[in-house]
Amino acid sequence: MSLRVLLADDEHLIRGALAALLALEDDLVVVAEAATGPEALAMARAHRPDVAVLDLEMPGADGVSVATSLRDELPNCRTMIVTSHGRPGHLKRALAVGVRGFVPKTVSAQRLAEIIRTVYAGNRYVDPELAADAISAGDSPLTAREAEVLELAADGAPVAEIAERAALSQGTVRNYLSSAVTKTGAENRHAAVRLARERGWV
Repeated sequence: MSLRVLLADDEHLIRGALAALLALEDDLVVVAEAATGPEALAMARAHRPDVAVLDLEMPGADGVSVATSLRDELPNCRTMIVTSHGRPGHLKRALAVGVRGFVPKTVSAQRLAEIIRTVYAGNRYVDPELAADAISAGDSPLTAREAEVLELAADGAPVAEIAERAALSQGTVRNYLSSAVTKTGAENRHAAVRLARERGWV
């Protein structure tokens, strides 16, 4: 029996190379490929893979959001994340929603195939280096709302625009931003965004 795999990555070259290499494995078959979060969900619904290998950062929805939806809609589909940015906050979020594997994109195709089998068998695999980084970074001091507002401020959006997107008053947005800046120890909100991202808090 072949193990059915969905590959989701917005970098076509990487996705194509992975699909070709995994196809060399006797017991694996790539049943679908996707370039965006919404496409990954649609493909998963259509093809019902055993394991979904999701890029952490994709247009439309990130890998953790896709994994959350798959957990609810297709509970028999195991999920794993591949990433070039092993930020600690992402790992914690991923594990919290039931992701079974978390690996860097530097992993070899042969090793990835082994990890896919491990995940399918109901076991968990987290890259040791990524796990060590997550442990050393500590927990986020930000509340969910502060993290959300800080994320919306990341592209330099004015307070009025952030307020509209978050459905909050401008005063509330200012308060959240001020609190986030204080908690991160940054000199301004732009530095707070950068620092929070480095530590995987947003």
